[in-house]
This record gives sequence, C-alpha cells and structure tokens, in this order.
Amino acid sequence: MSLPVVHPDPSRTGPLSGVRVVDLSRLVAGNMLTLQLADFGAEVIKVEPAGAGDTLRAWRERHPDHPGGFDGWWQAYGRNKRSLALDLRDPEAGRWLRRLVLSAQVLVESFRPGTLEAMGLAPEALHAENPGLVVVRISGWGQTGPYRELPGFGSLVEGFSGFAQRHARPDGTPELPNMALADMVTGLSGAFAVAAALREVEVRGGRGQVVDLSLLEPMASIMGPDVTNRAALGDAPRIAKIASPRGVYRCADGLWVSLSGSTEAMARRIFAAIGEAALTEDPRFADNAARLAHDAEVDAILGRFIGGMTQEACLALFRAEGVTVGPILGPAELLADPHVAGRGVYVRAQDGAREVVMHAPTPRLSGTPGTVRRLAPRLGEDTAAILGELGAEPEEVAALSAPPARR
Repeated sequence: MSLPVVHPDPSRTGPLSGVRVVDLSRLVAGNMLTLQLADFGAEVIKVEPAGAGDTLRAWRERHPDHPGGFDGWWQAYGRNKRSLALDLRDPEAGRWLRRLVLSAQVLVESFRPGTLEAMGLAPEALHAENPGLVVVRISGWGQTGPYRELPGFGSLVEGFSGFAQRHARPDGTPELPNMALADMVTGLSGAFAVAAALREVEVRGGRGQVVDLSLLEPMASIMGPDVTNRAALGDAPRIAKIASPRGVYRCADGLWVSLSGSTEAMARRIFAAIGEAALTEDPRFADNAARLAHDAEVDAILGRFIGGMTQEACLALFRAEGVTVGPILGPAELLADPHVAGRGVYVRAQDGAREVVMHAPTPRLSGTPGTVRRLAPRLGEDTAAILGELGAEPEEVAALSAPPARR
C-alpha cells in the first residue's frame, strides 16, 4: 500500500489561524514547538541569519542522489513556516525585527539567557507595547538557577535528567538516546504552554506572559516515578525494567519482536500462549515483583520459544491469543507497513517538482485537523513579502536581507 499523497495548500486554515508566531530559535526544540503551532494554522515566521539560516538546515544526510546532502531535518520541521532572512547584527534589521515582534501574538527564542535583552527585546519592554504577547524562552537549564549561564544541548540534559543512567547498558555504561529526545519533548511541552498562555489572553482576558522553557523540566516530567520512589524509599538498586515479561526477542529469521506483559492478565496470557501456563503457579513467576526478581529466567524461557519461529509465525501466534506483541521496524519497513499507510502516519507531500515524505500533523482533531499548507521554505523565501507587509520599501528589503559578507 502506497503512502497517502497530500498537496500543500496555503489557503487552508486551522484552529490557530490568526496567531502570528515569530520564531527566533535554532535547532530542534524551537522548531518542534513552532511546527506544532504551524500545523494547526498559526502563521510561523522563521527569522534566520542571512546567508546561513537556521543551523538545522546544515544537518544533512549524505547520499549519492544528493551530492550536497539531504536536509531531511529542515524538510520535516520547517514545513508550514515562512522564512525571513536578516542580518540581526545590523541595527536597522533589529528595528524591523522589533516591529515584527510587536505585531505577533507569540515570540519563541532559544538564545542563552540575557541575549534577548541585549537585542533590545526584553520581555518587559515588549509587554509594555504588546501586552498580550506570549514569550517562550528555550534554554538548556532555564532562565534561573545556578546553571542558567551554562550551555545546554539535549545530550547533556538527557544525561543530567537520569535518562542515560536509567537506560544504561547491562555493563552499567550510561546510554544516550540516538535521537533528539530532550529537544522533541521540550518542543511538545512548549506548544502546550503556548496554547495555555494564549487561552489566558484570548478567553480569560489576561496578559501575555513569559514561558521559561528549559530542556530539563520536560525530561524530568517523562522520567516516571524514579525520583519520587527514591525520595520516599531511599537508595535502591537501579531498576532495569518495569514489568516482566517485557522486552525484545530475536526470531529464527533474524528479525525481532517486542512483547509486553505489563498487566497480570497479559503476563498469564503470554505464558499460556507458549504452553507454560503452569509457570504462574511457581512462586518465582507468580506476580510482577517475583518475575522482575527472576527476569533473566523469564527472558530465557521466552527467548527460546520465540527464537524457534519466524517473525511472521510469532506475530500470528501471539496475536491469535490476544498477546501484546509487535514487530521491530526500521524506516523502510515502516513506510511499507499497511497500517502506517492506511492511517496516514506518514504522507507524501507533493508541490510541483518537489516531493517530500514526512510525518503527518499530529494529534488528530476530528473537526479542525492539522494540515500541510506548504513545504519547508528556502532560506529567505518570504523576506520581501514579510518586510513589505511591515511597510518596508523595496530598496530597504534588499539592504536588510543581504548576507553580512556583502555589506
């Protein structure tokens, strides 16, 4: 089954239509945040350094068909946005940027604390002229606290938050996720914060406010009860798993499945499906706590059984018994999966000669769903239009958008 094809249509609207967002952020967290807003109708103006653009544009994957590398990160997270290229070191550009911000409902930035103030865009000064403005300040460690001045990429926060230790290898080596997890979670958290802050302004008649969005707190919020448990119970050995049986298992054909018995009823169903229903009468396997204490034995039993079947046979057997099991997939398998295609998890966006496969807007709203209105813009693609809307003359546009080297 092929992926659904969508044709970007700038005329589409959404529940956030009429909200202007000025995005001064760089890299993943800010782009993830503003992508959520843009997918649901907000006008997101991505302000980028003239000549260089957002650093995310430089994250390219090399491929013979793309000699300069393919900018998949930008294509996926730059969609539905407009690009305004400015040399922000130019005082004149700074004045036009301020005018733009004062026309907006939301400002997003990810500079080190204090940089926004140095640019003449201190939140209190902006609020004096635009009382309803929501200012989102993304940083590694937050705007306050002893570490506020330290640089803080997501990898540092994934280690600091307990995630790397929680997901350590069997030999105890901490393990970082091979993806921008902290940034992604922060972007989603920030989008919710913007929606809540906008509601305070638009529905409750309140004032705009500052969202102090560190990468640390969103990561802490998804770490489960580890800290809560330790605070109540004191030091304890690191818990590698939360339920047993639970894990990934290799099949006879070299493919893998994931399986979870996170409820007592499901664990019993798993044992019954492999012909070992009597194991639940054994004190070592009678409940989740006992099974976790003997998890290596549980894994060995399941590993031997699953290792004797192909992935297809394993899935068929367990699914017939109502067991929570699924295949381990990579990108190629995902794109070929009938459920992924049938539900439209990924779409093929076509706009003239351009075609990009990307994840569909999420979450799904029944009445006002997110849409793909335009593909990721070229650097500065909308500079002339945006500055013209603010009242700039053509000669001013040319001067403001020139790369610094040309000045």
